[in-house]
Amino acid sequence: MTIMTDSVSGTSGPARDIRTTNNAVAIDMVGVNKWFGAFHVLRDIDLRVMRGERIVICGPSGSGKSTLLRCINRLESWQRGRVTVDGVELTEDLKLIDAVRSEVGMVFQQFNLFPHLTVLENCTLAPIWVRGMPRKEAEAVAHHYLERVRIPEQAAKYPAQLSGGQQQRVAIARALCMQPKIMLFDEPTSALDPEMVKEVLDTMVGLAMDGMTMLVVSHEMGFARQVATRVVFMDVGQIVEVSEPEPFFSNPQHERTKAFLSQILR
Repeated sequence: MTIMTDSVSGTSGPARDIRTTNNAVAIDMVGVNKWFGAFHVLRDIDLRVMRGERIVICGPSGSGKSTLLRCINRLESWQRGRVTVDGVELTEDLKLIDAVRSEVGMVFQQFNLFPHLTVLENCTLAPIWVRGMPRKEAEAVAHHYLERVRIPEQAAKYPAQLSGGQQQRVAIARALCMQPKIMLFDEPTSALDPEMVKEVLDTMVGLAMDGMTMLVVSHEMGFARQVATRVVFMDVGQIVEVSEPEPFFSNPQHERTKAFLSQILR
């Protein structure tokens, strides 16, 4: 039996099925520290993510969750430590950064769609200009992923003509059109009305079931229970606890985790 060691908690045990299917590291963060001026926002972050894993990162506001996520495609730099994505260590080399970003899709809290472009044009822009994909091929890919997120009928519309949930699904489709190896979600439902949250989460569940490597900053604990292979809890810039969902929710080990869950699960 293959034995895996968790680089954060130091515990070992039988490898989960998702890891044995493809024994390759997707993301490796080692000793990452970041400051915003005097504010120490990330403190000695160690996190290893294997291909096919779905990591949900939770914690109180200001705990460094979004900053951690943004370091993975170097939207934020750091002062100490190293980050390796898909076997490439991120440095100041802009070509390396661009190469990694082309393989890592990101969906933000705000949809960040171009308002003057149609849904189809939003989805084809990066494949055409970054990957050099012929327009017809890019449009075929876009239609495929708009179908995948269940809004193919919206292709000719502009973002302002869509609901918030539809716009966020367009943002997911746009990221998928680059056919990334890894998807990052930074609180993708926080800007949505409650009735729109489910349609976006259902889309993300579908991606997870397809085996996409995903890191999701979210307070949607139902999603974490259903989809995550591991849940990461952060506080004051540190990873406090990492666990599979069942023990994370039923038997958290740290007092700070217990306090957080007692508030969020009430």
